[in-house]
Amino acid sequence: MNAFLAVLFVVCWSSGFIGAKLGAGDASPLTVLTWRFLPLAVALALAAALFDRARWRGLGSRAFGRQVTVGALSQTGYLLTVYQAIGLGVSTGTTALIDGTQPLVVAVLAGPLLGQYVAPRQWWGLLLGLAGVVIVTAGDATSGSGVSWWAYLVPFAGMLSLVAATFLESRSPTDTDPVVSMTVHCATSAVLFTALAACAGQVSPPPTASFWWSVAWLIGLSTFGGYGLYWLVLRRSGVTRVNALMFLMAPVTAIWGTVMFGEPFGILTALGLLLGLGAVALVFRAQPRGRGAGTPTDEQSPEPEVVRGSARLRR
Repeated sequence: MNAFLAVLFVVCWSSGFIGAKLGAGDASPLTVLTWRFLPLAVALALAAALFDRARWRGLGSRAFGRQVTVGALSQTGYLLTVYQAIGLGVSTGTTALIDGTQPLVVAVLAGPLLGQYVAPRQWWGLLLGLAGVVIVTAGDATSGSGVSWWAYLVPFAGMLSLVAATFLESRSPTDTDPVVSMTVHCATSAVLFTALAACAGQVSPPPTASFWWSVAWLIGLSTFGGYGLYWLVLRRSGVTRVNALMFLMAPVTAIWGTVMFGEPFGILTALGLLLGLGAVALVFRAQPRGRGAGTPTDEQSPEPEVVRGSARLRR
């Protein structure tokens, strides 16, 4: 099940970069993001009010505020930079590639912040993944796309925003229901994106079928699929493993981009894909060290706990 969820997560998460490209042809990033989250937030809020009130019992103001912050960081901050980068001409594969540096940042900070130290073999896997990231980036930057150099820096801000959200959620002293978290996150993003779009005069959607197709793509595959599975895999497998999967986003997205948009897919991209696969294999097979690590059994993941309380994580 963990392997199946990991594969599904990679496919769905990478679909977000493709959806951003689909929407960029019809509207500004703020318009696409507004209509990605506004109807979704309304639907989730109505479902909560009519059918899922029990899930919200016991959600205190402190936990609610934490989820609002996590949503602002992991959706608003992260997605805005990704969409802006693609709007500036950075290819979908390279945008996903820059996002793929997240595992190294998480690995460096996981020890002091979570007491979850990366095993030596995992470090080799992470460095191998970084090599794949560098190779694919070099191939895109030298392809003569004409994109300004500073545009490649834009996705880094979003990557750091997602890292901050990951650690904030991982250090939470309470276990918030995933449906509640998703609803709060989407509502937060809907409010923020709508406000930003209104200030920029970019709220009105274009009357094109392709725009609404991209919105449906983003809601179904990217939000429910990719974003929902991110937190599910994080809970089941731990922060180091879920972020190791990020190394696969760039080459998988590059394949999508080649098939759907004719973006270049050369030898360097293929080599980056192989290095990414090797990196994930090393990280998943390594035995981590740190607080909560123990001898793995059939019922216990070898990954150390992301937060205190193994029973809470496996509920």
